[in-house]
Amino acid sequence: MEKLKENWLTDGLIDFEYKKYQLLAYLKTVKESYQRVELYPFLSDLVFHYRNLIALKDAQAMIIESFPKEISLEGLKNLEVTYKRIIEDDLIMQEIESIMEFALPQFKSSLDEGSFIYEYVESKCEISPIGLTSLYANEGYLFITQPPEKETHVYRYQTTLFEQSSESMRGIHTRHVFTTQRSISNTYEQMKSSLIRQYAELPNPSVYLVLAKICIPFDQTLMPVAKRLLVKQISKAV
Repeated sequence: MEKLKENWLTDGLIDFEYKKYQLLAYLKTVKESYQRVELYPFLSDLVFHYRNLIALKDAQAMIIESFPKEISLEGLKNLEVTYKRIIEDDLIMQEIESIMEFALPQFKSSLDEGSFIYEYVESKCEISPIGLTSLYANEGYLFITQPPEKETHVYRYQTTLFEQSSESMRGIHTRHVFTTQRSISNTYEQMKSSLIRQYAELPNPSVYLVLAKICIPFDQTLMPVAKRLLVKQISKAV
């Protein structure tokens, strides 16, 4: 099972045993991905599903709390449609609640395992500037390499600020420029000089190197970790 639908909880048959089987099949796929040290896209999916369940559980508690303890005949008529949808079908509500109670710790456990692997991988990666960094760090180049350090993947990056829940967040967009062989005649500094000559619109770019000390899947793990390290580095610089 590759993906869990965004609305998996209420999609199709709402039955505890069925949803339990569906969830465990998905988490088995996630586990197999972890064993290959492939973190994405599953780690971000787990965050999405876990947060969704937490929000749904909180919303459910708010809905139940919002109903008056004693409802008059007139009030009952006004609330009839909403009340029937949420309270009258008690069996479905109980089933959904049972599924959520089972799913939350399962998601949390898998999320914790993924976070542990992520932190380990991040601890095995170093980020450093190539040459002097520009005062304008929101756009530049990112070099990524891993053992045996022969191939260097070169990306152009651009960061943007956006507001999320009254908090400023930094997003990053990357575009692959080229992959080159590092050698005595083609050092990181020479790669930077070559980029400056080739792309005149960035005459003094910030260039960062992410060097992994272990060999890991590139697209599924190293690239996402490198991008996050870069965002952290830029946040310190600006």
